[in-house]
Amino acid sequence: MVVEPSTMQLKIIIKHLQDEGISLIEGAASGQQALDTLSQYKPDLVISSMYLPDMTAEQLVTSIRESEPLHDMAFMLVSSETHFDKLDPVRQAGVVAILPKPFSHEDLKRALRSTIEFIDPSEISLEHYDIEELRVLVVDDSMMARKHISRVLNNMGIVNITLANDGKEAAEVFRDSQEMFDLIVTDYNMPEMDGQALIEYIRREIGNTFIPILMVTSEENETRLNNVHKAGVSAICDKPFEPDTVREMLYRMLDHGE
Repeated sequence: MVVEPSTMQLKIIIKHLQDEGISLIEGAASGQQALDTLSQYKPDLVISSMYLPDMTAEQLVTSIRESEPLHDMAFMLVSSETHFDKLDPVRQAGVVAILPKPFSHEDLKRALRSTIEFIDPSEISLEHYDIEELRVLVVDDSMMARKHISRVLNNMGIVNITLANDGKEAAEVFRDSQEMFDLIVTDYNMPEMDGQALIEYIRREIGNTFIPILMVTSEENETRLNNVHKAGVSAICDKPFEPDTVREMLYRMLDHGE
């Protein structure tokens, strides 16, 4: 389903999709029209503009995530919006990709590959770990982001996941049972204790220098990201949380200790 109020933009997106062999495409001119159609059938992917006549993409994806039949649907944003505070709530809701407007055909192909991996995933294969026994602590103050990250990890075969609402809760969980975990996946911007403070607590106060820590963040400030590297993060992954990128990072961290 493509949610786009501009008839011309809708035709352009549909043409790009058809060039990739996608023929079953439904159009919607507003958020409510999209939601009404989604109540009748569930497509594999929703592609939406940021600003619709009756709502924003944030409101649309939030409505989808709050609906039990639709909550795990793949969602892609196409927008010329560049402001962090406008894009970040959509990222937090769990999207497979954010494409610029106008986008190149290669941008769309890459986003569609992420969508296919999200819908029909392949399990990660690790030499030094039994993937089903891997124990992961996921830390994010956004419930939707926690669910999205957990689903991507589940799709890779990782099922033993503990959730924490923020850095402070994660620090308490890890302090009391650090031997339970093989990996930490954390957000950066969180109340109480942010991702950098959590990493510093684990590395310095607890003295655990070996557990791999993957930060998943939409943070763009280079100084802040450099400070996260200095704190001892193992790898940083952008939001959206792309399965192929995450699979490669996990393989590198867990099987090669980098």
